[in-house]
Amino acid sequence: MKILHAADLHLGSPFGGFPQDQAQLLRQALRQVPGQLAGLCRQEGCDLVLLAGDLLDGLPAREDLEVLAAALEEMAVPVCVAPGNHDFLAPHSPYITRSWPGNVHIFTAPRLTPLPLPQLDAVVYGAGYDAMDCPPLLEGFQAEGQARWHIGLLHGDPAQTTSPYCPVTAAQVRESALHYLALGHIHRQGSFRAGDTLCAWPGCPMGRGYDECGPKGALIVTLDQTCALRPVVLDGPVFYDLTLPGADPAAALEQALPPADSRDFYRVTFTGEADPIDLAALAAAFPRHPHLALRDRTTPPVDLWSRAGEDSLEGLYFQILRAGLEEDPDRRPVVELAAKISRQLLDGREVALP
Repeated sequence: MKILHAADLHLGSPFGGFPQDQAQLLRQALRQVPGQLAGLCRQEGCDLVLLAGDLLDGLPAREDLEVLAAALEEMAVPVCVAPGNHDFLAPHSPYITRSWPGNVHIFTAPRLTPLPLPQLDAVVYGAGYDAMDCPPLLEGFQAEGQARWHIGLLHGDPAQTTSPYCPVTAAQVRESALHYLALGHIHRQGSFRAGDTLCAWPGCPMGRGYDECGPKGALIVTLDQTCALRPVVLDGPVFYDLTLPGADPAAALEQALPPADSRDFYRVTFTGEADPIDLAALAAAFPRHPHLALRDRTTPPVDLWSRAGEDSLEGLYFQILRAGLEEDPDRRPVVELAAKISRQLLDGREVALP
């Protein structure tokens, strides 16, 4: 059996921290994700789709809901949805107030309940949040029955045992008797095995800011003799957060950015000692990257020896360092590094050791 596992689409995200044109572009790109998942489902010949919560972000626009419903119907296989903390089952939830395609099953109980799928010789056990917070729903659970495959679906947090969002522990996974546990909530892909159970989360299918950097996508899960995972990257804009030296910012950017036109989002922070950078002119020199955010965190170059010889403890210290440099030129890198670190400490600046 082959499964498409995705989560954390967050349809309806406002992208409020971006300029209007970029926010509109990102909303449109996010709206394309359900269709990309439907295409991936068909391309891979999946038998089942597991959507582990936070498909929606609050109350999304009607267009978002229509796009999602059409994509789920297009998948043409059983689709299981476990609502999470951002799309929990409030009375006004679209999961309750509108109709969904016949191949879609939404878990509405705040406890793990079974959905038999005899055509797949499988049972999916899922639950939905009924509030923003959720207790550890996997605690004390154990799958039962004669089905070949026992599959769990939760919007749960495997990273923090004290999480308010359905914490999931290795002990719970080990005792669950599940073959595969599909999680959502964590926006970076990950997995672990506990006993005979493989637990995995796909991350979000598209980043929504510089705290969600790098390519994103979904998981293809194959259940045969064992469970196997294959991450698949979706075609959407990607966020990158780079730190580059500011001594020659144009050359550093030229080397770091791809040569072709890009719709990806790059935030570049220049550090180190350098003259002030004309960020507007620098960004204009890279028109193939329209979503380029530049930050100057450099510090002005400092004359390391300007205080040497002054009638002070500081002046005496730098005079001794410089004298050592003159006596043994081969030690220049070490002495200059000592002087630089000392200067930064005396100026109250943060020191980054090489």
